[in-house]
Amino acid sequence: MSPLTTLPALVSALLPLADDPPAPTAGTTQLVLAAVVSIALIVVLIVWVKMHPFFALMLGSGVMAVAANMGFANAFTAFSSGVGSTLGGVGVLIALGAVIGKFLTESGAADEIVDTILSKTPAKRLPWAMAGAAFIIGIPLFFEVGVVLLIPIVMLVAKRAKLPVILMGIPALAGLSALHGLVPPHPGPLIAIDALDANLGLTLALGLVVAIPTVIISGPLLAIPMARWVPIPAPDRIVGQRVDEGGRRPSFWVALSVVLMPVILMLAHTLVVALRVDTTGWGSVLSFIGTPLLALLITSLYAMVVLGLALGRSTSGVASLTGAAFGPVAGILLIVGAGGGFKQTLVDSGVGGVIGDGIIQAGVPVLLAGWLVAVAIRVATGSATVATITASGIMAPLAAGLTDVHLALLVLAIGAGSVFLSHVNDAGFWLVKEYFGMTVGETFKTWSLMECAVSVVGLAGVLALGAALV
Repeated sequence: MSPLTTLPALVSALLPLADDPPAPTAGTTQLVLAAVVSIALIVVLIVWVKMHPFFALMLGSGVMAVAANMGFANAFTAFSSGVGSTLGGVGVLIALGAVIGKFLTESGAADEIVDTILSKTPAKRLPWAMAGAAFIIGIPLFFEVGVVLLIPIVMLVAKRAKLPVILMGIPALAGLSALHGLVPPHPGPLIAIDALDANLGLTLALGLVVAIPTVIISGPLLAIPMARWVPIPAPDRIVGQRVDEGGRRPSFWVALSVVLMPVILMLAHTLVVALRVDTTGWGSVLSFIGTPLLALLITSLYAMVVLGLALGRSTSGVASLTGAAFGPVAGILLIVGAGGGFKQTLVDSGVGGVIGDGIIQAGVPVLLAGWLVAVAIRVATGSATVATITASGIMAPLAAGLTDVHLALLVLAIGAGSVFLSHVNDAGFWLVKEYFGMTVGETFKTWSLMECAVSVVGLAGVLALGAALV
């Protein structure tokens, strides 16, 4: 069955296999109004009051519970339950991913990957090389870390090659953004996988398939006309330019092995399960070490050895670097946990089922519905994480009973929607603007348009896979 079919036929075929959704705590009109008011409150608190998303999501969850007749005494019961389950399922993976990213950046491994790729690339192929480098290091690195790491390189390459900054920068940003929205272990896809109970390895494999054409179209190809619209040169003073400290770097292949190890382990797990050989000797081993937690744990320990001890760091130095990786992700973990709490409130109130019924009656395809919901929340809040959390909570009742492939595609559709149209309410908008030295208008014509392209092309890829994998 294709996920492009309309939802009435899809849900009628699949829901008998699913658990019964929670009974609504109020009438349809009241639940819809409660959801609208709570989401609007979150938007207002984040965008206009400038409140931290953790508190905005918590308050929005409380308002949702009270407005949906869940009672004052139970206003935060579902929220607390959702926080615990989300952090239990996703929090450890994010923390392990942060450790891997920290060792990649601090050891110079990420720099080694980028420099090696660029050194072997002729000038006319540099935009493609930047996209490829961003794609590779974007697998384990959070988006903001990748931007801070790559932008100085983009500026330096553009200056040496005497090419417009946008011609180099857009491919790099497209690579980072596509991976951020579509490929675990980034927080957004992990949140959606946890909320929809999707298969992580399968989502990773399909996410990479979708991400490749998405990066090509919205990166090197789209950068050509953008460089004509905004032909800014590299500045004389490059903000954040790296200084060679003369320390030892790992080889290119060692650095690449750290990046690819969790991907290979998780894909191996998915393959042995799909081939039903996970009960054999080697199959059971691959199935065990390829689970997300084990794959990232093994990679973290491997990174500590090859990017820490092997480069001359002491055991205490490795421990110190590991501890330093946790601080920057504390805020992400709080937002993710609060988002899980809000999602659980939506589910327990029954509003997800009510909205799902409305989507069914409207005949909107499930993948398109997930994308549209994520787009609406993304444009309103400016947060890809909040968009993913909210859309996953709303779509959860419709996901019950879907096949593993369809669940993975729904995760990717939501992820694609979560990066749509970055504008003035998104911190990433201002980060890119300042690094590139652009005006607000120029940032809209480059970065914002690129984000729209990543989102739309990503959705097209998801729909194409949905049509093919019937």
